[in-house]
Amino acid sequence: MACTWDELAMDPTLAIRVATFADATAVTDVLEASYPELMRPAYHEAVLQRALPAMVRANPKLLASGTYFVAIANDDFAVGCGGWTHEKPGTGEVQPGVAHLRHFATRPGWTGHGIGRRIYDRCEAEARAAGVSSLEVYASMNAPAFYAALGFSRIDDITVALAQTIEFPSVWMRRRI
Repeated sequence: MACTWDELAMDPTLAIRVATFADATAVTDVLEASYPELMRPAYHEAVLQRALPAMVRANPKLLASGTYFVAIANDDFAVGCGGWTHEKPGTGEVQPGVAHLRHFATRPGWTGHGIGRRIYDRCEAEARAAGVSSLEVYASMNAPAFYAALGFSRIDDITVALAQTIEFPSVWMRRRI
């Protein structure tokens, strides 16, 4: 049974922990709940129909990275996820001092309550400890305000290739840490 935000506020046992392969189903559940609903106002339905199947599955490489996190509410209910990597999404390219935020999501109904910020704070702290001085993100079109509130600046509008055949409009953003 899922707890509500009011229940969570009364019991601050929201845990942000490293995700593992055992969390694949929970992470996929968060992505499947979040992306279709929260992206719908920002994208044409035809774009979402093509892109979502490639986006709503937990990424095994991220789950194995040790830098991908899941937010768990007090009843073992996954309410958010996200992480970072040194590798640039889609290319695997590594640029010294730069890391990339990856696959952030918060369940609808749980947005606006600091879950994404807490995951981001963990990412930033760990990235900084690893020698990172700048974080980048390819934000979906519904997410620039979230990242701007974290101090990110818009670099450019871009198109991200998903599954090599799907073009997904996004916003490239950066923040020095």
